[in-house]
Amino acid sequence: MRYSVPLLAALAASATATPAEAMGKRAQKLFTLETAPGETVEVTEDEKFQMIDDHIHFFDITEWKDHNPADASLAFTTPKFPETLSHQSNVANIVKKLSTKNMEKQLKKFSSFHNRYFNSAYGVEAAEWLHKEVQKVIKKSKHPLASVRLIQHQAWSQPSIAVSIPGKVRLKTVITGSHLDSVISNDRGAGRAPGADDNGSASIMLLNLLSAFLEDPRIAKGDHLNTVEFHWYSAEETGLLGSQDIFNSYSRLGIQVEAMLNQDMVGYKGRDGVERFGLVTDFTSPSQNEFLKLLIDEYADIPYEESTCGYACSDHASAHRNGFPSSFLFETPFGNHNPYIHTPNDTMAHVDFDHVMQHAKVTAGFVYELAHRDFTA
Repeated sequence: MRYSVPLLAALAASATATPAEAMGKRAQKLFTLETAPGETVEVTEDEKFQMIDDHIHFFDITEWKDHNPADASLAFTTPKFPETLSHQSNVANIVKKLSTKNMEKQLKKFSSFHNRYFNSAYGVEAAEWLHKEVQKVIKKSKHPLASVRLIQHQAWSQPSIAVSIPGKVRLKTVITGSHLDSVISNDRGAGRAPGADDNGSASIMLLNLLSAFLEDPRIAKGDHLNTVEFHWYSAEETGLLGSQDIFNSYSRLGIQVEAMLNQDMVGYKGRDGVERFGLVTDFTSPSQNEFLKLLIDEYADIPYEESTCGYACSDHASAHRNGFPSSFLFETPFGNHNPYIHTPNDTMAHVDFDHVMQHAKVTAGFVYELAHRDFTA
């Protein structure tokens, strides 16, 4: 089993515990964490949060020990992604409807909640506010089939949100998503965690993109092939809980997710002053990543640099674990990203809305091009 140094130290400390300490640990609830493919460890809640503070990535699979993602991966074939783009004018018109001023106004509200911790009243309140904003967008669009679900989870209080815009081939689904929760290090939900960049920036970007997407004439008429979904996941910071619950259920239900694009932190240009995306290449779909490169070259004004982020580093991993093609477009290459995340200083002062717009352009291309893609061809 490959562990980082902090986890090795934690496990070593556990192994040398006194009998009384060992008995005390057995009396506590244990969490089952997957730290690498097929590699699990059982830890106490304190140990789990220490791993979070030490930036150790994992799936918390405590609620889904019986779910076998390998079964799901056998059921789906890798879709053929476009090698050329076909909807430049429609995507350009969608992008024209996006406003950085509106994003700034909404992010100011979203980051004003004391925190968006997955088990705090603030976290629930923030999710419910976002859900109401999504409802307003759908109502304003008058789209006859678009709908939104507030997804309640059994093991934690903060809900997730999912919008569905059915296509003519309803079983084939294209998804873009972001997590809506926030945390700060060494805290269990009492501290101030504005999470403006992580991940208010992407949550608000997707809210605005949804509005512009629904205004497109072809989308408004339902004249697109594939169902498009916009997701906002709860409890990402504590083991990818919300996205796991959703993609595990999609796997069990046989929903054919043809593509998933994750957006987690989209507002920081980088510490070195060189603006570019970080295109994550590990635990993602190589063919979908090649398609993303096409989108970046066509729709964005900045380049990309390939990067890695490790196992279970964000919500695309929940799709990938279930055999669904997924990608992760990050604000910068890893290591060059926002240094203020997971602190009370993750505020709007460090969010560049022109950079947020670059992510919006690529995401607009992703959902629109694939909404019309014939995956059966």
